[in-house]
Amino acid sequence: MDEAMSKGKAGPKSAWIEEKWREHLRIKRRGSRLVLATQLLLLAVLIGLWELAGRLGWVDVLIFSYPSKVGGQILKDVLNGELWPHLAATVGETAVGFLLGTLVGTLLAVLIWWSPFLSRVLDPYMVVFNSMPKVALGPIFIVLFGAGFTAIVITTLSITVIVTTLVVYNSFNEVDGNYIKVIRTFGGNRRDVFMKAILPASFPAIVSTLKVNVGMAWVGVIVGEFLVAKIGLGYLIVYGFQVFNFTLVLASLVIIAVVATGMYQLVVYVERILLKERR
Repeated sequence: MDEAMSKGKAGPKSAWIEEKWREHLRIKRRGSRLVLATQLLLLAVLIGLWELAGRLGWVDVLIFSYPSKVGGQILKDVLNGELWPHLAATVGETAVGFLLGTLVGTLLAVLIWWSPFLSRVLDPYMVVFNSMPKVALGPIFIVLFGAGFTAIVITTLSITVIVTTLVVYNSFNEVDGNYIKVIRTFGGNRRDVFMKAILPASFPAIVSTLKVNVGMAWVGVIVGEFLVAKIGLGYLIVYGFQVFNFTLVLASLVIIAVVATGMYQLVVYVERILLKERR
């Protein structure tokens, strides 16, 4: 009888909690929709002002163009097929640089953490290399690897690898030391510490570096294409400047922004899946 009474009391309380949770989710979804609507409205206003400024001559159309003209350039390049080889080349280089940069940077961070001696030796070199302007290294990569795909990917790696290494290695060092002490107490070795404490605790940080590397990979690829490419969106930007076709330059920048945003959202989606599976 007491058990039945306790169930009867728990039922309304559980229903109340569930209703509050649903209300919280509704408020959260409403807030997300409001943010998205505000973002789209702001984008529409900026595009409208840009179009108006170009049409009314408030800005130099030769340099700044205007959205309808940029859109016409993109549509023309899409329909005549000229855009696709450049887009494919840049996206391919970015994907390779992104994946290799994340993998090599993470493995290097693991290696440095595993060897305290190596960490002390390489620490000042990593700081110096991270502060160096990677554009200055581009000509060296071109001489070493030739003017082509490899030089562009290496330029991208010079940006993504060091950032990934520093972020992941710092996340290893920020793991709660009590976890390590517990494993050591039960006789665990360094491999046990890494697999059972360091890696699980740092997994969210490792996944988050994917989002950082998306932007870094695009920067590296475009810089590499500026220096060496004869195909790609970076090449189109350089070519547009050379022939004073700034509409082509802006069209290339718009395409880069759209594709990079799509790639970033894909990485965010993958991050949600991976972190959800870890829970």
